[in-house]
Amino acid sequence: MILVFGSQGQLGRELVARAAADGVPITALSHAEADITDPKAIAQAVARLRPSLLVNTAAFTHVDKAEAQPAEARRTNALGPAVVAAAAKRAGIPVVHISTDYVFDGAKFDAYREDDPIAPLSIYGRTKAMGEEGVRNANAHHLILRTAWLYSVYGSNFVKTIVRLAAERDSLDVVADQRSSPTAAGDLAKAVLVAASVAERGNAPWGTYHFAGAGETSRHDFAAAIVAAQAPFTGRSPAVNVADSAAFKSPALRPANSALDSTKFAEVFGFRADHWTIAVDKVVASMFSAKSSV
Repeated sequence: MILVFGSQGQLGRELVARAAADGVPITALSHAEADITDPKAIAQAVARLRPSLLVNTAAFTHVDKAEAQPAEARRTNALGPAVVAAAAKRAGIPVVHISTDYVFDGAKFDAYREDDPIAPLSIYGRTKAMGEEGVRNANAHHLILRTAWLYSVYGSNFVKTIVRLAAERDSLDVVADQRSSPTAAGDLAKAVLVAASVAERGNAPWGTYHFAGAGETSRHDFAAAIVAAQAPFTGRSPAVNVADSAAFKSPALRPANSALDSTKFAEVFGFRADHWTIAVDKVVASMFSAKSSV
């Protein structure tokens, strides 16, 4: 049985849904049920549920708020993962931890590979890098999956924001000088389960992997694709105008390029995400489905 921490986030909810569909035994706990920064709570959960693998999806994900709340970001993103990894180590089981493209500074022209040096620009990125190191130090049997620009029908994310704004405005200004690899949380959930099945058998090639949507794009082009995807459902087609980051005064610096090369994961685990253009069409369509829980 897989035990997931962070059940209320995008990935946590997608993991529960995907595992149910695939018949994979899973238990997901919320922050209220098990705070990852509380060693006693995590140890008790592991002892009670006796999982074969831990997955940490819990994180302080608000990039700008982290600048004003560095202590809280550090507790959740740096301390928490180490607590979870140490609990897994004591139980003799592996751990899967989710990290971010924001550990990179964006100076590289091509997509980032796992062995590229990290140089985070923001408190969020720095605390996530600290979390990675905490996991590595606490449990040799770990899989760290870095992902990028995560979105789904759940929670708050860029896709849902653009869909909302498309209903409210006749034009949108979106930055064109930031690019990455948009990732559907459902694809990441599948990747976690694929990797977990290998890890549970004890023969996973441990370490750090990138997993993101195939291809790369700018924020502007991502937004334009979202607007196009929602138009058949709403009849709305607002203009998407090019802007640059300097026009938006945000507290946290963001990398100009944080595209991720997911080749290593595909070669090792045999699974690759859909191209981001295909995935965004699927997710937007599901937002307008009567069966969606948005």
